[in-house]
Amino acid sequence: MNFVDVLLILAIAACVALVVRKLIRDKREGKTCCGCSGCSGSCSHCGVQPGTQQKIAKEK
Repeated sequence: MNFVDVLLILAIAACVALVVRKLIRDKREGKTCCGCSGCSGSCSHCGVQPGTQQKIAKEK
């Protein structure tokens, strides 16, 4: 492996780490849904906090 290969691998690893970090932060903040079909983020098992459904509806 030469220097360019090492840089490329490091860049890809950094991108993956940033994506995982973003997913974890979104999950902690409740911005994600469980992925059930037909869900607009308002089903009871998606972790939507009371009062946030109105915000979601207004944004759309």
